[in-house]
Parts: sequence; C-alpha cells; structure tokens
Amino acid sequence: MTAWRRLVLAMVCGVAVAGIYAAQPVLAPMSQDLGVPPGRAGWIIATGQLGYLAGLVLLVPLGDVVDRRRLIGAHLAITAGSMILTASASASWVAFSGLAATGMFAVVVQTTVAYAASVSLPAERGRTIGVVTSGVVVGILGARAVTGALAEVWGWRSVYVVLAVLSLSLAALVLRVLPPEERRSRSAGYVQAVSSLGALFRQRLFLSRGLIAFFLFASFGTLWSGLSLPLADAPWQLSESQIGLFGFVGLAGALGAARAGRWADAGRAEPVTGLALGLLILAWVVVAQLPWSLWIPVVGIVLLDFAVQAVHVSSQHLLTTAHPDRVSSTLGSYMVFYSLGSALGAAATTAVFTAHGWAGSSLLGAGFAACALAVWAADRLLSPTRPNLPRRVSGSCKGTTDLRGRHDGAPLSPG
Repeated sequence: MTAWRRLVLAMVCGVAVAGIYAAQPVLAPMSQDLGVPPGRAGWIIATGQLGYLAGLVLLVPLGDVVDRRRLIGAHLAITAGSMILTASASASWVAFSGLAATGMFAVVVQTTVAYAASVSLPAERGRTIGVVTSGVVVGILGARAVTGALAEVWGWRSVYVVLAVLSLSLAALVLRVLPPEERRSRSAGYVQAVSSLGALFRQRLFLSRGLIAFFLFASFGTLWSGLSLPLADAPWQLSESQIGLFGFVGLAGALGAARAGRWADAGRAEPVTGLALGLLILAWVVVAQLPWSLWIPVVGIVLLDFAVQAVHVSSQHLLTTAHPDRVSSTLGSYMVFYSLGSALGAAATTAVFTAHGWAGSSLLGAGFAACALAVWAADRLLSPTRPNLPRRVSGSCKGTTDLRGRHDGAPLSPG
C-alpha cells in the first residue's frame, strides 16, 4: 500500500461523501429551481442520507462476497450516473431519485476502507485507515466551500456534473492502479453476509464502539449543522461564502488526526480514544465562546475535528482487526451508528439554538461528547483485561501476522 494508492483511496472517499453533502450550500437555489417548497427543502439532504442508510445494509455486505476493487469501480460508475440524473433533472422527483441513488452508492466509502484494511500489512493497517478516512472529512467539510464557489459561477447543477466526472475518472483509476485482493476465504454468500449483521450487535466491542460513534457524530453534527446559525446571526452576520471558509478550518484538525492510525498500529487505540473524547469536551468549551469572539472558537473547531477523527480511526482499526473475515459488513454496521448520530445532532442543534442560542447548542454538543466518554469508561471497567497491544507472530509465508484476541478473549485467525 504505497502513498500514491492511499491517496487514490482517500480521493474515492472524498468524492463519494461529497455527493451527499454537496446540496447543503446550494439548498436555496436548488429547491427554488426544482419547485420544492421552502418548508420541504430539507428533504433534498435527507433523501441522500436515507439512501446512504439503505446502502449500508444492502450494498456494503457485498464487499465480503465479491472482489472489492471491482466493486469500488462499479459503485463509482453508478454514482456518476446518479449525479448526472440529478444535474439534468427538470422535476423534483427526478432529482430526488438521483439524490437517493447517490447516497445509496456513497457507501463505496466503507468498501474502500475495508479494501484498504485488507491489502495493508498488519503493522500499517491503522496508518492506512487514517489516511484513507481523512478523505471522508475532506469531502464533508471541503464540499461546503468548493460547491458554493462552483454554484456561484455556473449554477448548482455544475456541482453534480463536476462530481460525476471525478467519479468516472476515479473508477477507471481504481481498476488500473490498485492491486487485487488476496483473500483466504469469502463469506458463504450475500444473504448470509446480511443476515449475520445481527450477531455483531451482541458483541461488546462492536456495541461499545458503535455507541461511542453514535454520540461522537451527534456531537460532530451539532457543530457543523448548527455553526452557520450563529455566524449568520448578529453580531457577525457573515455571508455564505465566508461561513464556508470555516470548513477549511475543520480540515486542519481532521487531517492532523491521521496520526491516530499510527498510534493504533502501536496498540494505543484504547487510551487515545479516552484522551480524544476528553479533548472533545474541552473543545466545546472553547467553541462556546463564539458569541463573543470569532477567532478563539477557531481553535476549538480544530481541536474538535482532531478529536472526532482520532476516535473514528481508532474504532475502525479495532473493528477491522477483530473481524478480518468480514471487514465490509462490520464497518457498514458500525457506520449505521455514525449516520443515526449525525442525524440526531443535525436535528437537535437547530431546535436548541432557536430556544437557547449558541450556548445551548454548545452544551448539547458537550453533552453528547460526555456520553461517548462515559460509554468508553464503562467498557474499560467491564473488560479491564482486554488486550490493547497487537501481538505479532511469525508467519510461514508472509513474515509477521497481526493476531488479536476477540473482545471476549477468544482468539481469531490471523488477519
């Protein structure tokens, strides 16, 4: 897994997730052009999120059945077609169909992360996941600024045309430059892969990391879905393009957390999680100063995005190590918590801000972070002897192999 291949996979994640969030900065002109009433404009974004949830259940398990490299290429090509459908829509129902398909096939992100984990050496798995998932954050935060600029020059439809071209280009690049997987075994079949998802929710490691992700991204969604409200309000009254620049501020912190993958490779995923969640609470104290200062909260935003990404990378490293035989299904199920948490934060922050201002939203975000920290602490107390350091044993064919115990202490096959 060379640096160039990591970059390609990060670009896949960024473009795929940008398709879901591209409508946020152009929501007003998009809804007006398509004849969507203002009170229902939120469904333009919600449709993509619902499609994404469906894809997590229906499409991600395919990665445990078929070749992931080809699956990534196919999903990117279909995503390009759905974006073209959205860009050319003259009726709202056509645009909604394209947005739903775009969201559904955006789960190529999880297939990409699973592929990256499976082709990486065990000692580099965390580093690779950290770099690849940084593309997700670039797509989420960068889309806010870049799509707004494109829309101002060529209109909102140009956003989806550009993303479609990028998706098709990446589909060809993936098939050309990425190596095929070498799996020892595959799942019995698609139906079995989907039906096995329920068993994950009975495992403490998966459930604890899922609950942490739920509260973690509820806190993340509270910031990024509500930040534009105080920035557009008095005393700042910033324009949409000025507000979009705060996305680049968040990128600084999120990209810095790519280092968390190296910490996970060194066996420090658990303590890094606890420290990052404590940092997340502290970040909200700083972000809460927004009504009185515009620059102090910038530091808080950097810290917040750093903490969120550090926890996210650590969780994915632990889960892919614990379930090497069904990485796609595990990550897809984990991301269900992510989606639900993000939706909760987005819905709650607007209501709380309306009633209690930014101080209320900040307290809400810090509360979600505290809940995530409580889940982590409770899990550590219930299983204090869970191994944290990856053990390496000599392999007869491939040098060293990463061998981790299950959360309950039962050994796994080398992953």
